[in-house]
Amino acid sequence: MTPPAPTLVFDLDGTLVDSLPDIITSFQYGFGQLGLPVPSVAEVRPLIGHPLEAMYAQYAPDHVTALCALYREHYPRHFTTRSRPFPGVVEVLAELRARGYTLAVATTKRTDMARRFVDAVGLAPALDHVQGTDGFPHKPAPDVIHRALAALGTQGLWMVGDTTHDILAGKAAGLRTCAVLWGTHDEAQLAAVSPDLLCPTLTGLLEHLPARE
Repeated sequence: MTPPAPTLVFDLDGTLVDSLPDIITSFQYGFGQLGLPVPSVAEVRPLIGHPLEAMYAQYAPDHVTALCALYREHYPRHFTTRSRPFPGVVEVLAELRARGYTLAVATTKRTDMARRFVDAVGLAPALDHVQGTDGFPHKPAPDVIHRALAALGTQGLWMVGDTTHDILAGKAAGLRTCAVLWGTHDEAQLAAVSPDLLCPTLTGLLEHLPARE
């Protein structure tokens, strides 16, 4: 019996999809609705990848529940206003599939929202599984990666992400790690957690993933 193909695990926002503008706009929306000072894009951007509740607690700890509700009302209506897969992502995922790898997403988004989003931006056919974070520890804990691999019944090879949380989660899950340089955290931040690979383009990952025989 042929063993299942090994899995490459990808973060979603800031890694496969250029989605930060829509996320930040939706994050800011609730402050205006509640008459609270609105944090700037520069203030919000470094927090992307943390749980939504933790992000809001940085600015309005007494309004976290209301702000989360407003975000979850606003974001699904606007999550494809500007969000698109990064250039080359569709082609690289297709090539990795052709080389015999299984592909999964492991994201801080809730699973239902992550799957709706992946479908809306046209990436669903390219992926074997989309795993969100539902009531268990967020990255940098490895739980979401373990859940994705368990759902597929496969062994993980690489975790690919744009934040230190992704890289630390991948290490904790026992995977090799690839940090991409076009997302939330800059090269210095990513280098500080010692990923196995720093990629200025996603095609750089292909050099380390030959076709499976």
